Amino acid sequence: MKWFQQNRELGTLLVGCGIGVLLAAALLFWRWSAWSGARQAFDRAAAEQSRLAHLDPFPNDANDRKLQGYLKSYTAALDKFKEQLKTEVAAAPPLAPNEFQSRLRQATVATLDRARVNNVKLPDRFQLGFDEFARVMPGTAVAPLLGQELSQIQMLISILLDAKVDAVTAFRRYPLPEEHPASAKPTPTPPPAPGRKAPAARALAKPGATPAPALIERNVVDVSFKAAPGTARRVMNEIVSSTGQFFIIRTLYVHNEKDKGPPRQRAASPTPARQSAQAIPAQEGAPGALTFIVGTEQIEVSATIEMLRFTF
Repeated sequence: MKWFQQNRELGTLLVGCGIGVLLAAALLFWRWSAWSGARQAFDRAAAEQSRLAHLDPFPNDANDRKLQGYLKSYTAALDKFKEQLKTEVAAAPPLAPNEFQSRLRQATVATLDRARVNNVKLPDRFQLGFDEFARVMPGTAVAPLLGQELSQIQMLISILLDAKVDAVTAFRRYPLPEEHPASAKPTPTPPPAPGRKAPAARALAKPGATPAPALIERNVVDVSFKAAPGTARRVMNEIVSSTGQFFIIRTLYVHNEKDKGPPRQRAASPTPARQSAQAIPAQEGAPGALTFIVGTEQIEVSATIEMLRFTF
């Protein structure tokens, strides 16, 4: 005790060092215990993983029955969903070539009459895009597909006519690959997103792999029409929300007939109604002609529209 009092600084240093050594030892023991527990847990997990990896799996009757039940439920739900999708696509009834040609004439006459009633101008010699088959009968194998496409085009044209657009300026139908199997080019489809490959493309990339059958086919048409902006919006909304057929607007171009805005001096000059209102201030609320700067012009819309059909 006397030594500590005589050497207070050295004693304090030794006591501090002792306490630090004790704390370091306690911390080291605590971390070693945590590491030991984690190592034991890792060893147990690694041993279990190794055991499972070397096991020879064998079927279990209870699990197999459960799996078969899941597969049956999934198959039933998938078949139900397919049937619901088919109801949203125009039907493809079996048609003979002469029956399709007769149906095409009837659809053309009905469309022309409907356009006359709604005061919509159609292109000259409008045949709903089937100009070739107005004179020549199609093949027996492709007649049902053409009948389905005719129904799809009728739905699309009806949307334009019922909306009472001013005119349908152009209409073009892309031929089906089945129409001319020897020389037909495949129907144009949108390219996949950059950096990604479609499943069919990945399958074709593998040597010896057979491409998966297509579940969705596209009938493509190009249509151009003139209408007021409000009418054009109504047409686009009805096309994308159609309940009788899946339509996809792949490309859309809108051209305003007025390329330039109104002259600045004309917009700034007072209208006759404003001059009369200034000349006769006593007549408050007198009706005056309003001149709208925008919104009264026509627009020309050109769109590439895909009409889906399911092959499952």
